[in-house]
Amino acid sequence: MDLFINGQPKTYPSFQNIGELHAHLGLPNYGVAVELNGQVISKKLYDQTPLVSGDRLEIVGLVGGG
Repeated sequence: MDLFINGQPKTYPSFQNIGELHAHLGLPNYGVAVELNGQVISKKLYDQTPLVSGDRLEIVGLVGGG
């Protein structure tokens, strides 16, 4: 499966959904935002949102501070 993550082409095993990719990447369960093809995806929908080869994702970690 070919994906673009944060503008970089990446090749991964086939994932059924964002939840599987999230787990594969070892991302924390909080403080991460995922955008799929220009649409922000709610964390509660990760397991219901399918991925297909060619999808473009932006994955960012939230940073607090002041």
